[in-house]
This record gives sequence, C-alpha cells and structure tokens, in this order.
Amino acid sequence: MTRIFNLLNERNVFASLAAKNKEEVLRTLISSLEPDVEKTELIAIEEAVFEREKIMSTGVGKGLAIPHGKLAGINNNYAAFAMLQPPVDYQSVDEEPVSMVFLLVGPKSSNSMHIKMLSHISRLMNNNSFRQKLKECTTSKEILNVFEEEEHLHFTS
Repeated sequence: MTRIFNLLNERNVFASLAAKNKEEVLRTLISSLEPDVEKTELIAIEEAVFEREKIMSTGVGKGLAIPHGKLAGINNNYAAFAMLQPPVDYQSVDEEPVSMVFLLVGPKSSNSMHIKMLSHISRLMNNNSFRQKLKECTTSKEILNVFEEEEHLHFTS
C-alpha cells in the first residue's frame, strides 16, 4: 500500500493554516494539489470533495476532519494536510471545532485502495501521541518528518 507520507510534500502540508471556515480550508488544500494535477482534474477534485461533504461532514471528532473523494479521470491518489490556527467549525460529529484536516482523493476505479488508505489515515490520526507530536510542529518539514517516522514505526508492511 502507498504510504501516506509519500503523498505529502512541503507544498501540500500546512503547519499553521488560518482559514475563516470549512470551505476555505478545503479550497486551500485542494489548490495545493495544483502542481501535481491538471486544471480540469483540480476542478473535478473540488466537486467530488464538496459533494462528499454535502452527504455528511467528514469531521470525525477529536478535532480531526478527513475530507475525501473518489473520481473518474485521475489515476493516482493525492493528499494534503493542515494544522489549523485557529480551529474552525466543521459540523463535526462531536460538534467540536477542527484543528487538523487530512484531505485524500483518489481514482474511482480503486475503491478498495481508497478505503484502505482512509482506514490507515484514521488509525494514524486516532493515535493520541501522534496527534500531540503534530501539534508541537511549527513547520511543514517537521510535520512531514512526524508522518514519516510514525509510518516507519507502525506500518512497515
């Protein structure tokens, strides 16, 4: 399975993103994928992610949101991550504001891979010590190092 760390880089990881609301967070994360995808794909990604949010908020609790989408026309998985300062209202299941957002988009044709990656992200992000390490980061590079270390320790397969 693709490691989450391999989908992230300093362009799509934000150590302290200031956004007014959920929509601004999502648009910023999606826009960060622009160097890796075509403009038409970027538009389709945005539509898929916002459509998914209309069905049900991806604010999963504990200050975390995992917006995601699957779409035809792309062949790879893409991700972005942000620490939000200040946290934003996200209509989360626990009704608490969100301070960490992990975006994942992938091809519609790889449904089982998409589900496995979402599960992997969820396991990572539900780890209290991992979340604490992320909170202590002040740069994108530090966040990337925390993801790499954590995946190396716990997901060596």
